[in-house]
Amino acid sequence: MSRPPEPGATRSRYSGGAIVFHWLIALLIVANLIGAFATEDWEGPARAAAMGLHKATGFTVLILSLARGAWRLAHRPPPFPETIRPWEAVGARAVHGLFYLLMIAIPLTGWLMISASEKRRPFNWYGFFDLPYLPVQGSKGLGDFAHEGHELLGYALIALLVLHVAAALKHHFMDAPGFVWRMWPRRGA
Repeated sequence: MSRPPEPGATRSRYSGGAIVFHWLIALLIVANLIGAFATEDWEGPARAAAMGLHKATGFTVLILSLARGAWRLAHRPPPFPETIRPWEAVGARAVHGLFYLLMIAIPLTGWLMISASEKRRPFNWYGFFDLPYLPVQGSKGLGDFAHEGHELLGYALIALLVLHVAAALKHHFMDAPGFVWRMWPRRGA
């Protein structure tokens, strides 16, 4: 059953801007997750350096996610191929909405965690400039709450990433050959 294209979406591929945002944010998120797990048991200056990188990358993801959301409002995505069932399209839209929520909520909970810390550690963007703390008083309770939220949302993001990749591959190989190329940089000329 065919469904009408979304307003403004007459192409079969995502726009170049959407593709750049998608892959840049995806790479930063995956790198930040790997880094967080790989350095969890580190201590001293190495741990401080790793956490500085983690915080700067999280802040970058936050800014890029807000920019991507603005881009998305101005540039509609292409319609789904006709082979995608309506319930799958609803599921895909829900997953995308959850991604936006998590790409904003995870960095914000991290920012809240370091802002609420009684021992505020440096918060800067890759050593180029200092970033402000959120206007909250040092509170162990609030910091602990934000830390737990940050971790739980991180695990939710991992589950969502697995679901997203599995669904994209399922559609690519079973439903709509070439499906993943909609979000891939152009190949060749």
